[in-house]
Amino acid sequence: MSSPKKTVIVVEDEPDAAEMFAEMMRVSGYEVMKLYSGTPAIGVISAEQPDLVVLDVMMPDVSGLEVLRYMRREPHLKDIPVILVSAKSMPSDIQMGMDAGASRYLTKPVGFLELKNAVEELVPVHDE
Repeated sequence: MSSPKKTVIVVEDEPDAAEMFAEMMRVSGYEVMKLYSGTPAIGVISAEQPDLVVLDVMMPDVSGLEVLRYMRREPHLKDIPVILVSAKSMPSDIQMGMDAGASRYLTKPVGFLELKNAVEELVPVHDE
């Protein structure tokens, strides 16, 4: 008996990058939802309670860090792994992301294997 697919929500304001991340996840066997800004992401993440969130840091409305901090305050969301992705690659930026509660912090451009390995480490496609 196979278990249902793991769900990943990709929150990325750049449509091409969102589709690329989503396709990387689909190819690896995950169910994927894409969102293009932080404000609706909070509601959808709360409703769906995905297995993992791939979250862009810099977005026009609510930053990925604010979404992440919200998730870490909410009891039903606080344990969901979050991979932050950002063009901000200074050690202080990475530290800020990890301090906010990120499970991983990947700097753009993010390679397929880099993302796949981070996701599979946090949420294996199939339960062992």
